[in-house]
Amino acid sequence: MEKQPSAMDTIHMLYDTFFEQEKKIANYILKHHKEVVNMTIVELSKACGTSVATISRFCKKCGLEGFHHLKIGLAKEIASNDTDIPVSNTISRDDIDQSLQNILANKIEELKQTVSMLDADQLNQVLDAIKNADTVQLVAAGNTIPVALDGAYKLNQIGIKTMAGTILETQLAFALSLKKGDVLIAISNSGESRRVYKMVKEAKRRGVIIVAITNNPNSTIGSDADYCLQTATREKLFLNEFYFSRVSATVVIEILYLFLTVGQKESYENVRTVENLIADEKI
Repeated sequence: MEKQPSAMDTIHMLYDTFFEQEKKIANYILKHHKEVVNMTIVELSKACGTSVATISRFCKKCGLEGFHHLKIGLAKEIASNDTDIPVSNTISRDDIDQSLQNILANKIEELKQTVSMLDADQLNQVLDAIKNADTVQLVAAGNTIPVALDGAYKLNQIGIKTMAGTILETQLAFALSLKKGDVLIAISNSGESRRVYKMVKEAKRRGVIIVAITNNPNSTIGSDADYCLQTATREKLFLNEFYFSRVSATVVIEILYLFLTVGQKESYENVRTVENLIADEKI
């Protein structure tokens, strides 16, 4: 059964759609979520410099009935993540040991949330589509390109003909060659990359199966995809002006690779052949 995003996941997911006043609320909650659980709506409005009405609208935008339900959601997440190791959202070279614990805790949560939001039935359908496709293409732009390249290497290694590229024009031209029954895997954290969407749109017109890997299933790419594998991120906890994480998208690719490999004799043989061919390159 598919798990619904937590309150924190929802805020991360919708962050780029918030207005400036709503971002003030989001930023405060992301940094002080434990304190918010014990605050009144008036106290929160004063703390982040917004109105009570704006907080109410913010909660509605997050799919919650009101501020009380936001606090319940935050409290549940805090309880489920409670450990004996004290962690915060701070990274400082003045305290590297604690900072490492902070990074580790948030990255673990990122992966836990990503895995928990994967729906078994949908994942099975995606695996069947990839396995039965004549060609698979992974498309990405900017910082997600390394994830696509890694995915293409992994799938080619087990005998699934896969393409990924670093040049937009090359990716787009290849997408135009895909046929009905092929699979295009679109990787975009926001789900709003214009470059990636161009390829999604053209491939979909040709009957290609579209799989989205994105933080936001309600985004343009997520909504247009036949299947959407939602990822989680916690980078906003550390970086206010810029955030990006390849970890959750990479683990989804790893999950697909493992399910397509384990127990498949042909896949094992392909991996062994590749390893033997490159064995003389190793010291």
